[in-house]
Amino acid sequence: MRKLFFSVFVVLVLFSGCSKDPEPEDRFADFVANWRDQNFSEMYDQLTANVKKNIKKDEFVSRYEKIYQDSGVKQLKIDFKKPKEEIKPDKNGNITFPFAVSMETLAGKISFENKAVLKKEETDNGNDWRIEWNPSFIFPQLDEGEEISIQPIEPERGEIFDRNGKGLAINGLLFEIGVVPGEMKEQKETILEQTAKLLEVSKEEIERKLSQGWVKEDSFVPLKIVNPADTELVNKLLAIPSVKKKNVTGRMYPFGESAAHLTGYLRSMYKEELEKYEEKGYSSSEQIGAAGLEQVFEDELHGTTGWIIKVKGTDEVIAKKEAENGNDIYLTIDADLQQNIYKELSTDSGASVAINPKTGETLAMVSAPSYDPNDFLTEYKKKKDDPNKPFMAKFKNLYTPGSVLKPLTAAIGLNTGTIDPNKKISIPKDTWQKDGSWGNYYIKRVPSPATQVDLRAALAYSDNIYFAQAALNIGAEKFIKGLESFAFHEKIDFPFPVETSKIANNGMDNEVLLADSGYGQGQIQITPLHLAYTFTVFINGGNMIKPVLIKEEEKTPSNWKSHVVSKEHANLIFQDLIQVVEDPNGTAYKPRTPGLKLAGKTGTAELKAAKGEKGQENGWFVAVDADKKDLLITMMIERVEDRGGSHYVVSKVKNIFKARK
Repeated sequence: MRKLFFSVFVVLVLFSGCSKDPEPEDRFADFVANWRDQNFSEMYDQLTANVKKNIKKDEFVSRYEKIYQDSGVKQLKIDFKKPKEEIKPDKNGNITFPFAVSMETLAGKISFENKAVLKKEETDNGNDWRIEWNPSFIFPQLDEGEEISIQPIEPERGEIFDRNGKGLAINGLLFEIGVVPGEMKEQKETILEQTAKLLEVSKEEIERKLSQGWVKEDSFVPLKIVNPADTELVNKLLAIPSVKKKNVTGRMYPFGESAAHLTGYLRSMYKEELEKYEEKGYSSSEQIGAAGLEQVFEDELHGTTGWIIKVKGTDEVIAKKEAENGNDIYLTIDADLQQNIYKELSTDSGASVAINPKTGETLAMVSAPSYDPNDFLTEYKKKKDDPNKPFMAKFKNLYTPGSVLKPLTAAIGLNTGTIDPNKKISIPKDTWQKDGSWGNYYIKRVPSPATQVDLRAALAYSDNIYFAQAALNIGAEKFIKGLESFAFHEKIDFPFPVETSKIANNGMDNEVLLADSGYGQGQIQITPLHLAYTFTVFINGGNMIKPVLIKEEEKTPSNWKSHVVSKEHANLIFQDLIQVVEDPNGTAYKPRTPGLKLAGKTGTAELKAAKGEKGQENGWFVAVDADKKDLLITMMIERVEDRGGSHYVVSKVKNIFKARK
């Protein structure tokens, strides 16, 4: 009997323990855990029946997921401490728990305190505590049925200036040209045709904009941004009935085509870029740098986007973070020199770089043909099929250098002791091959006044045979090592991305390739920018100066490569480079320019598919003011084979030096 009583007692105790109602603090702790994980589906299941009656689960989940997602909520924290003492229900049987919320959002940190009401309700599993939902749990300013508005506060983009404070990429007043449909009347067709022609857009594009759903008879319909400085265009447009203008602030490039490849331009984000830039805090409506320094310095120029989160349709601010404007950038570039070089180069396809060889300051980087960055879309439509590639920044690309490499070969030969600068080598003919193993391949030189050639004559008259023999005497291993001392195969530490100059595709694997490389042919390729800095070796006593583009860095010039050649050899080659220009038989003598003393080297690089064929020729000239030594210009022009070769380039470079006198 006692055993039976004990068994019944145990069963009753166990049954009593299993049927105990859940504690409200445990239920709210579960709710808070789901909330921290932003698990709105599980949160919904814990809400009161009254809340569920008024909002469906999928609506609840999508609404609050979207609010958190749009607000950029991160580091969500809900602080709830279970009470140490039992909390008694109020007169309605409800329990109230305080809690605190904090989070990071697009508009900064949000933190607040609130209270949650729990009600005991009968469920399929017995009585349980349910949470009385309130939208203020999300943001305290939010009431039932209200929505939020998230608006960006765009920062003012930093500007780009040259060394003298002249704007290369600035924020300025622009004119937005548009039409008012109701004022066209019976002249509509004529107005559309005239406006489309002046704005260089299609008539169909204007008609598409006029057909947008929001357009009314008295609406101003924006068509295109134009530069106020183009007064002739603006006056013609405003003379057309119904055409109006509005003042807007936008990006301007005062030096237009001459600096386009340097500055780049701004554009809207592509769809595939939105996520990347939104992670950086950008709004989807902002523009980003495309090409040039606008792209290179995007992070510095853009600044930080501000955001404001409000209750939609009200002035109730939930959170606000002010924008931080971008930083201005000052370059070592001389905008006037940049423009002067472009004027000389604008009708050709080529590139030019100007530097101060003593300080390393980059004074100009020019590419032609070019485009107007103030109206890139129109320019792209007009020029995208141009074989001269107007959108390519040629000063950073690789090209065969031709004879402008010969001073480097001379330096390597002097370093290795394989060139005696005073020794005259007999070169009786204008063609040469080492021996019969070369087959029908001969190295050719331009007709030379000398048959006994020393280093000075070889540089002045640009003797291919002399430098082919020099490279063979140096040997492949030492020749490659010598070029690497001039930073071949080395990435340039420079803000603007530049290709890495190279010596050979698969090593210097045969004598003909080595011989051709000695005078800048073969497979050697170098950028105009890199070439300019290699010549600083002959100006700075054997040291190659480090390139500088940012103005703050100019105060402490430093060497990129030290002791590339001895001071004696550097000075010797520099004096020989003066003879390239001063000697009446020198390749850069014509056109003769009295009062202008330059040291330089010409080059004509022949591009051909196979040995022995005739190919396109690119002309080069590198020149430095031999007295002041404060300006060095490298210029390369494509397809000069029928225009006098490198002589065509020499006259243009000399014009630039004359203009600064």
